[in-house]
Amino acid sequence: MGQPSLGVMPVFLQGYITDAAYSRAMVQMLEAEGVESVWTVEHVVMAEHPEPRYPYAEGGRTAHPADTVLPDPLEWLAFAAACTERIHLGTAVMVLPLHQPAIVAKRVATVDNLSGGRLLLGVGSGWQIEEYRACAVPYERRGARLDDAIAALRELWQPGYRTHHGPYFQFDRCESKPTPLRAGGPPIIIGGSTEAAARRAGRLGDGYFPYVISPDDFTARVETVRSTASTAGRTSDEVSITVWPSSWQRGCSLDLEVMRRFADSGVDRVIVGAQECGSTEISVIRDFVRRVQDEILAKL
Repeated sequence: MGQPSLGVMPVFLQGYITDAAYSRAMVQMLEAEGVESVWTVEHVVMAEHPEPRYPYAEGGRTAHPADTVLPDPLEWLAFAAACTERIHLGTAVMVLPLHQPAIVAKRVATVDNLSGGRLLLGVGSGWQIEEYRACAVPYERRGARLDDAIAALRELWQPGYRTHHGPYFQFDRCESKPTPLRAGGPPIIIGGSTEAAARRAGRLGDGYFPYVISPDDFTARVETVRSTASTAGRTSDEVSITVWPSSWQRGCSLDLEVMRRFADSGVDRVIVGAQECGSTEISVIRDFVRRVQDEILAKL
Protein backbone atom coordinates (compact mmCIF):
# COMPACT_ATOMS: atom_id res chain seq x y z
CA MET A 1 0.00 0.00 0.00
CA GLY A 2 2.96 2.29 0.56
CA GLN A 3 3.43 5.15 2.97
CA PRO A 4 0.16 6.81 4.03
CA SER A 5 -0.40 10.40 3.04
CA LEU A 6 -0.70 13.08 5.72
CA GLY A 7 -3.71 15.24 6.48
CA VAL A 8 -3.86 18.03 9.07
CA MET A 9 -6.63 19.57 11.15
CA PRO A 10 -5.93 23.30 11.53
CA VAL A 11 -6.19 25.33 14.75
CA PHE A 12 -9.89 25.64 15.63
CA LEU A 13 -9.58 28.72 17.82
CA GLN A 14 -11.05 32.21 17.56
CA GLY A 15 -8.50 34.59 16.09
CA TYR A 16 -6.74 31.79 14.24
CA ILE A 17 -9.17 29.73 12.13
CA THR A 18 -11.22 32.95 11.75
CA ASP A 19 -8.24 35.11 10.79
CA ALA A 20 -7.52 35.38 7.07
CA ALA A 21 -3.79 36.06 7.39
CA TYR A 22 -3.25 33.20 9.85
CA SER A 23 -5.36 30.72 7.85
CA ARG A 24 -3.54 31.68 4.66
CA ALA A 25 -0.16 31.18 6.30
CA MET A 26 -1.28 27.85 7.75
CA VAL A 27 -2.50 26.26 4.52
CA GLN A 28 0.42 27.62 2.51
CA MET A 29 2.87 26.17 5.04
CA LEU A 30 1.11 22.79 4.94
CA GLU A 31 1.24 22.75 1.16
CA ALA A 32 4.93 23.70 1.13
CA GLU A 33 5.65 20.82 3.54
CA GLY A 34 4.04 18.29 1.24
CA VAL A 35 0.94 17.71 3.36
CA GLU A 36 -1.69 15.97 1.25
CA SER A 37 -4.84 17.47 2.76
CA VAL A 38 -6.32 19.95 5.26
CA TRP A 39 -9.64 19.22 7.01
CA THR A 40 -12.51 21.15 8.53
CA VAL A 41 -15.20 20.04 11.01
CA GLU A 42 -18.88 20.96 11.07
CA HIS A 43 -21.24 21.71 13.90
CA VAL A 44 -23.92 24.19 12.86
CA VAL A 45 -24.57 24.90 16.54
CA MET A 46 -23.39 23.48 19.85
CA ALA A 47 -25.86 23.20 22.71
CA GLU A 48 -24.80 24.51 26.11
CA HIS A 49 -26.16 21.38 27.79
CA PRO A 50 -26.64 18.71 25.12
CA GLU A 51 -28.44 15.50 25.88
CA PRO A 52 -25.96 12.68 26.65
CA ARG A 53 -25.89 11.16 23.16
CA TYR A 54 -22.21 11.69 22.33
CA PRO A 55 -21.10 8.23 21.10
CA TYR A 56 -17.38 8.64 21.76
CA ALA A 57 -17.35 9.07 25.54
CA GLU A 58 -18.65 7.07 28.47
CA GLY A 59 -21.91 8.55 29.67
CA GLY A 60 -22.58 10.19 26.30
CA ARG A 61 -21.20 13.59 27.26
CA THR A 62 -18.51 15.60 25.54
CA ALA A 63 -16.39 18.47 26.77
CA HIS A 64 -16.67 21.26 24.20
CA PRO A 65 -13.96 23.84 24.95
CA ALA A 66 -15.40 27.35 25.06
CA ASP A 67 -12.71 28.68 22.73
CA THR A 68 -13.33 26.11 19.98
CA VAL A 69 -14.58 27.71 16.77
CA LEU A 70 -15.88 25.73 13.79
CA PRO A 71 -16.48 27.95 10.75
CA ASP A 72 -18.64 26.74 7.90
CA PRO A 73 -16.55 23.93 6.41
CA LEU A 74 -17.12 24.63 2.72
CA GLU A 75 -16.73 28.40 3.09
CA TRP A 76 -13.41 27.98 4.90
CA LEU A 77 -12.16 25.43 2.37
CA ALA A 78 -13.09 27.77 -0.48
CA PHE A 79 -10.83 30.37 1.14
CA ALA A 80 -8.09 27.76 1.57
CA ALA A 81 -8.46 26.78 -2.08
CA ALA A 82 -7.83 30.36 -3.17
CA CYS A 83 -4.60 30.43 -1.12
CA THR A 84 -3.15 27.17 -2.46
CA GLU A 85 -2.68 25.12 -5.60
CA ARG A 86 -2.19 21.46 -4.68
CA ILE A 87 -3.37 20.54 -1.18
CA HIS A 88 -6.64 18.61 -0.98
CA LEU A 89 -9.54 20.08 0.98
CA GLY A 90 -11.63 17.80 3.19
CA THR A 91 -14.68 18.01 5.43
CA ALA A 92 -14.45 15.79 8.52
CA VAL A 93 -17.33 15.72 8.53
CA MET A 94 -20.22 17.66 7.12
CA VAL A 95 -23.42 16.62 8.93
CA LEU A 96 -25.17 16.05 5.64
CA PRO A 97 -28.71 15.20 6.91
CA LEU A 98 -28.97 18.75 8.30
CA HIS A 99 -28.79 20.12 4.74
CA GLN A 100 -30.82 19.98 1.56
CA PRO A 101 -28.72 17.96 -0.90
CA ALA A 102 -29.68 20.15 -3.87
CA ILE A 103 -28.06 23.13 -2.12
CA VAL A 104 -25.04 21.10 -1.01
CA ALA A 105 -24.59 19.75 -4.54
CA LYS A 106 -24.30 23.29 -5.86
CA ARG A 107 -21.92 24.47 -3.13
CA VAL A 108 -19.67 21.43 -3.40
CA ALA A 109 -19.51 21.59 -7.19
CA THR A 110 -18.59 25.28 -7.03
CA VAL A 111 -15.69 24.68 -4.64
CA ASP A 112 -14.61 21.60 -6.59
CA ASN A 113 -14.38 23.63 -9.79
CA LEU A 114 -12.62 26.62 -8.28
CA SER A 115 -10.13 24.42 -6.42
CA GLY A 116 -9.19 22.45 -9.50
CA GLY A 117 -10.86 19.26 -8.29
CA ARG A 118 -9.32 19.13 -4.82
CA LEU A 119 -12.39 18.74 -2.61
CA LEU A 120 -12.92 15.63 -0.45
CA LEU A 121 -16.48 15.49 0.91
CA GLY A 122 -16.57 13.75 4.27
CA VAL A 123 -20.13 13.24 5.50
CA GLY A 124 -21.75 11.81 8.61
CA SER A 125 -25.03 11.67 10.49
CA GLY A 126 -23.96 13.58 13.61
CA TRP A 127 -25.05 12.91 17.18
CA GLN A 128 -26.41 16.12 18.70
CA ILE A 129 -30.21 16.20 18.79
CA GLU A 130 -30.19 19.93 19.64
CA GLU A 131 -28.38 20.62 16.36
CA TYR A 132 -31.11 18.81 14.45
CA ARG A 133 -33.80 20.75 16.31
CA ALA A 134 -32.06 24.05 15.51
CA CYS A 135 -32.11 23.14 11.82
CA ALA A 136 -35.73 21.89 11.96
CA VAL A 137 -34.70 18.43 10.76
CA PRO A 138 -35.97 15.20 12.38
CA TYR A 139 -33.31 13.43 14.42
CA GLU A 140 -34.86 10.00 13.95
CA ARG A 141 -33.88 8.02 10.85
CA ARG A 142 -30.96 10.35 10.24
CA GLY A 143 -28.90 7.44 8.86
CA ALA A 144 -31.52 6.72 6.22
CA ARG A 145 -31.72 10.44 5.45
CA LEU A 146 -27.93 10.45 5.00
CA ASP A 147 -28.12 7.53 2.54
CA ASP A 148 -30.79 9.31 0.52
CA ALA A 149 -28.86 12.59 0.53
CA ILE A 150 -25.77 10.82 -0.83
CA ALA A 151 -27.83 9.29 -3.64
CA ALA A 152 -29.36 12.68 -4.43
CA LEU A 153 -25.95 14.36 -4.56
CA ARG A 154 -24.56 11.79 -6.94
CA GLU A 155 -27.60 12.09 -9.18
CA LEU A 156 -27.34 15.89 -9.36
CA TRP A 157 -23.62 15.65 -10.15
CA GLN A 158 -24.38 13.86 -13.40
CA PRO A 159 -24.68 15.97 -16.55
CA GLY A 160 -28.09 16.86 -17.91
CA TYR A 161 -31.53 16.84 -16.34
CA ARG A 162 -31.78 14.33 -13.51
CA THR A 163 -34.54 12.66 -11.51
CA HIS A 164 -34.43 11.25 -7.99
CA HIS A 165 -37.31 9.82 -5.96
CA GLY A 166 -35.98 8.87 -2.55
CA PRO A 167 -37.75 8.56 0.80
CA TYR A 168 -36.65 12.06 1.89
CA PHE A 169 -35.55 13.96 -1.20
CA GLN A 170 -37.20 14.14 -4.61
CA PHE A 171 -36.73 16.06 -7.83
CA ASP A 172 -37.83 15.56 -11.44
CA ARG A 173 -35.83 16.53 -14.51
CA CYS A 174 -33.63 19.05 -12.72
CA GLU A 175 -30.16 20.20 -13.71
CA SER A 176 -27.49 21.50 -11.36
CA LYS A 177 -24.67 23.55 -12.85
CA PRO A 178 -21.79 23.68 -12.57
CA THR A 179 -21.27 19.96 -12.42
CA PRO A 180 -18.17 19.04 -10.39
CA LEU A 181 -14.84 19.19 -12.18
CA ARG A 182 -14.40 15.46 -11.65
CA ALA A 183 -16.90 13.21 -13.40
CA GLY A 184 -19.38 11.90 -10.85
CA GLY A 185 -18.32 14.40 -8.22
CA PRO A 186 -15.66 14.52 -5.53
CA PRO A 187 -14.99 11.47 -3.35
CA ILE A 188 -17.61 10.98 -0.63
CA ILE A 189 -15.92 9.82 2.56
CA ILE A 190 -18.13 8.30 5.25
CA GLY A 191 -17.42 9.37 8.81
CA GLY A 192 -18.31 7.53 12.00
CA SER A 193 -16.95 4.77 14.22
CA THR A 194 -20.00 2.51 14.39
CA GLU A 195 -20.63 -0.72 12.52
CA ALA A 196 -23.39 1.09 10.63
CA ALA A 197 -20.96 3.76 9.42
CA ALA A 198 -18.46 1.11 8.31
CA ARG A 199 -21.17 -0.75 6.40
CA ARG A 200 -22.30 2.51 4.81
CA ALA A 201 -18.74 3.19 3.67
CA GLY A 202 -18.49 -0.27 2.15
CA ARG A 203 -21.81 0.12 0.33
CA LEU A 204 -21.79 3.76 -0.69
CA GLY A 205 -18.56 5.51 0.15
CA ASP A 206 -15.41 6.36 -1.70
CA GLY A 207 -13.67 6.43 1.68
CA TYR A 208 -14.02 5.73 5.39
CA PHE A 209 -12.95 8.07 8.22
CA PRO A 210 -13.81 7.00 11.79
CA TYR A 211 -13.38 9.20 14.86
CA VAL A 212 -12.22 8.37 18.43
CA ILE A 213 -11.58 4.71 17.74
CA SER A 214 -9.09 2.31 19.32
CA PRO A 215 -6.66 0.34 17.16
CA ASP A 216 -8.57 -2.91 17.80
CA ASP A 217 -11.94 -1.39 16.95
CA PHE A 218 -10.41 0.30 13.91
CA THR A 219 -9.17 -3.07 12.64
CA ALA A 220 -12.66 -4.51 13.05
CA ARG A 221 -14.32 -1.59 11.28
CA VAL A 222 -11.89 -1.73 8.35
CA GLU A 223 -12.70 -5.41 7.94
CA THR A 224 -16.41 -4.52 7.94
CA VAL A 225 -15.80 -1.90 5.25
CA ARG A 226 -13.97 -4.43 3.09
CA SER A 227 -16.40 -7.30 3.57
CA THR A 228 -19.40 -5.04 2.91
CA ALA A 229 -17.74 -3.65 -0.21
CA SER A 230 -17.11 -7.18 -1.45
CA THR A 231 -20.73 -8.17 -0.84
CA ALA A 232 -21.80 -5.07 -2.78
CA GLY A 233 -19.66 -6.15 -5.74
CA ARG A 234 -16.95 -3.59 -5.10
CA THR A 235 -13.22 -4.02 -4.56
CA SER A 236 -11.48 -2.91 -1.38
CA ASP A 237 -9.36 -0.36 -3.22
CA GLU A 238 -12.54 1.53 -4.15
CA VAL A 239 -12.82 2.68 -0.52
CA SER A 240 -9.87 4.64 0.87
CA ILE A 241 -9.16 4.43 4.60
CA THR A 242 -8.40 7.51 6.71
CA VAL A 243 -7.61 7.48 10.43
CA TRP A 244 -7.02 10.15 13.08
CA PRO A 245 -5.25 8.27 15.92
CA SER A 246 -4.90 11.23 18.27
CA SER A 247 -8.68 11.71 18.35
CA TRP A 248 -8.56 8.50 20.41
CA GLN A 249 -5.34 9.09 22.37
CA ARG A 250 -4.24 12.69 22.46
CA GLY A 251 -0.56 13.15 21.62
CA CYS A 252 -0.04 9.74 20.02
CA SER A 253 0.84 11.17 16.60
CA LEU A 254 4.53 10.91 17.57
CA ASP A 255 4.19 7.46 19.17
CA LEU A 256 5.44 5.04 16.53
CA GLU A 257 4.11 1.95 18.28
CA VAL A 258 0.57 3.30 18.53
CA MET A 259 0.60 4.69 15.02
CA ARG A 260 1.84 1.38 13.66
CA ARG A 261 -1.06 -0.44 15.32
CA PHE A 262 -3.44 1.72 13.32
CA ALA A 263 -1.43 1.54 10.11
CA ASP A 264 -1.23 -2.25 10.19
CA SER A 265 -4.94 -2.40 9.35
CA GLY A 266 -4.11 -0.73 6.07
CA VAL A 267 -4.56 3.03 5.84
CA ASP A 268 -4.28 5.45 2.95
CA ARG A 269 -4.23 8.65 5.00
CA VAL A 270 -3.23 9.59 8.55
CA ILE A 271 -4.64 12.75 10.14
CA VAL A 272 -2.96 14.82 12.86
CA GLY A 273 -4.18 17.93 14.65
CA ALA A 274 -2.10 21.09 14.44
CA GLN A 275 -2.86 21.83 18.10
CA GLU A 276 -1.16 18.60 19.18
CA CYS A 277 2.16 20.43 19.11
CA GLY A 278 1.02 22.64 21.99
CA SER A 279 1.37 25.88 20.08
CA THR A 280 -0.46 28.02 17.56
CA GLU A 281 2.78 29.31 16.06
CA ILE A 282 3.05 28.38 12.39
CA SER A 283 6.75 27.58 12.73
CA VAL A 284 6.14 25.20 15.64
CA ILE A 285 3.33 23.46 13.76
CA ARG A 286 5.64 23.15 10.76
CA ASP A 287 8.28 21.44 12.90
CA PHE A 288 5.65 19.09 14.31
CA VAL A 289 4.48 18.18 10.79
CA ARG A 290 8.07 17.44 9.78
CA ARG A 291 8.55 15.17 12.79
CA VAL A 292 5.39 13.21 11.92
CA GLN A 293 6.61 12.81 8.37
CA ASP A 294 10.18 11.80 9.27
CA GLU A 295 9.74 9.92 12.54
CA ILE A 296 6.40 8.22 11.95
CA LEU A 297 5.07 8.05 8.40
CA ALA A 298 8.45 7.21 6.87
CA LYS A 299 8.65 4.17 9.17
CA LEU A 300 5.16 2.78 8.70
